[in-house]
Amino acid sequence: MTAKAKKSAQPAAIAQNKKARFDYHIEENFEAGLMLEGWEVKSLRAGKVQLRDAYVLFKGGEAFLFGALINPLPSASTHVTPDPQRTRKLLLNRIEIDRLMGAIERKGMTAIALGLYWKNGRVKCDIGLARGKKQHDKRAAEKERDWQREKGRLLKGGR
Repeated sequence: MTAKAKKSAQPAAIAQNKKARFDYHIEENFEAGLMLEGWEVKSLRAGKVQLRDAYVLFKGGEAFLFGALINPLPSASTHVTPDPQRTRKLLLNRIEIDRLMGAIERKGMTAIALGLYWKNGRVKCDIGLARGKKQHDKRAAEKERDWQREKGRLLKGGR
């Protein structure tokens, strides 16, 4: 296998929701396709996306990505009126939708968007089934992250 073939096998990240891992305990991950319009794909290629407040909403047995902001490019077509906050449909199997809906209704969890990436020329959304962290959990996570950073400095020999 050539180096080029190996490189294309990895999914290329478009955007990450870093705040989600700080605010939630991620229990399980799901991969979902995303129904997009042409101008949205062009904006994703340019990196004009924000997932900070994005979460999954269920209506009529279907999953939708709500709160994701995809800013239109200034060169967007004139006959299309882009809506950056548009609710986008997620493409999941029935089994996955039922599993997510059951966990959200029964266990008090939430489904949030963790990231967007390219896979075989298509946009995929990484969805996390999550439980909210308490304030003391967030402080502990921050303390652990600071300790890891300090430990790396000490081992490197800097100070």
